[in-house]
Amino acid sequence: MIEKLLCHRSKTLLDALQLFNENGKGAVFVVDDLGKVCGVLTDGDVRRWFLQGKELQSRVEGIIQAEFVFAKRTESREEIFNKLNEKIRILPIVDDAMRVVDYVEFRGSIHVPIASPDLKGNELKYLIDAFLSTWISSKGKYIERFEKEFARFIGARYAVANTNGTTSLHLALLACGIGPGDEVIVPDLTFAATINAVIHANARPVIVDVELDSWGIDPLEIEKAITSRTKAIIPVHLYGQPCNMGAIKTIARKHGLFVIEDCAEAHGALYGGQKVGSIGDIGCFSFFGNKVITCGEGGMCVTNNKEAYGLMCQIRDHGMSLQKRYWHDRVGYNYRMTNLQAAIGVAQLERVDEILRVRESLENQYRFLLADLDHVELQRNDFPDRKKITWLVSILVDRDVVETISGKLKERGFDVRRFFYPLSEMDIYKKYVFSNVNSRDISNRGLSLPTGAGITEKMVSDIVAVIKEKGASDP
Repeated sequence: MIEKLLCHRSKTLLDALQLFNENGKGAVFVVDDLGKVCGVLTDGDVRRWFLQGKELQSRVEGIIQAEFVFAKRTESREEIFNKLNEKIRILPIVDDAMRVVDYVEFRGSIHVPIASPDLKGNELKYLIDAFLSTWISSKGKYIERFEKEFARFIGARYAVANTNGTTSLHLALLACGIGPGDEVIVPDLTFAATINAVIHANARPVIVDVELDSWGIDPLEIEKAITSRTKAIIPVHLYGQPCNMGAIKTIARKHGLFVIEDCAEAHGALYGGQKVGSIGDIGCFSFFGNKVITCGEGGMCVTNNKEAYGLMCQIRDHGMSLQKRYWHDRVGYNYRMTNLQAAIGVAQLERVDEILRVRESLENQYRFLLADLDHVELQRNDFPDRKKITWLVSILVDRDVVETISGKLKERGFDVRRFFYPLSEMDIYKKYVFSNVNSRDISNRGLSLPTGAGITEKMVSDIVAVIKEKGASDP
């Protein structure tokens, strides 16, 4: 880690920003040709210099302060920590020759977020490149590149980048011709975007229950809920778990229904060896900041249907003709992704397999430490036809302790999240309910644990200790 904290004085502010991105500390120690530390540069310093008119190519040596705080390795722990405060949050520890041998950070109360993005690749490099190109809006090389590379990753012919996961669903519904008088079947246990997109399309959602074992939409309930007005099904691959797509596709073929996959939480998950998103008619993804890969905000629709692809391209761009610029032959929306967002997305996609491996490893740590607890049930990962991915490590605990465990973890600085409320419990959606028994039980017992970049083995151990502690004290 120390190597990633060292920045030669001849480097530029852009180089320093890249190091900030890689080390995750928001600071570098500036060194000379002999490796002697001659200054400390933080992200706050960089912001101030930009406000004063400095450019990205300005050299670090021209902006560092002559005086800076450091500690000698011969100093006591108390002496060293006394130099830290809210303003001086990191300082180098040096030897007699002023070479960095270690560092120390100031940390107030611990806060471990539920999910943090992994931005240690080319995100900053591509973002700066897009910025310097001046193509910062909805045109630019990164948009087309992101679409092509994401389609390849999913195994689909076409991809349409757009503003977020909700607009992805809306675009998909409109491309399938869904509108007034139509019904669309959605699961009860999902984020509200799924049902809202149906309502935005002026169709009627029909809420059905989920399976107890997979937490995904129940094909048996889908079959019961179908009427002459049903036009589509939206299976949601909840918390990275693929739905029973074999049964869902069979039902769809039998009744002539569209299948629009909500893959917002399942980038890279597999059903029958096929990536989710490529199984139904259209797959919809989100790149919000807490997702497996992110653009900050953003969405993507993937499809193998050329006609649907063309419709989505047109609708996302104000309904403008694809052949005749500024000629509008349908009413559309401004659902376009920016080149800046796509630049981050391209960099994220370069490392998606690595990101997924890290998250899976983290989930395996939780699984190992929680394996002997009777009051904890982890999300299943043993379906023979499915390969889930780790979005958020999600567990079910006994209903009488779930709130206490959640509260204790938050008290200790760990941001845990209760499962989504069932749609059927909210007044604005109650009129759309068909069935909802299992979803209520799962929601009442569900907890998602901190997952993603920056979560250490020690943090996992501390989180599990709280869960075990509560289980031991409550029958």
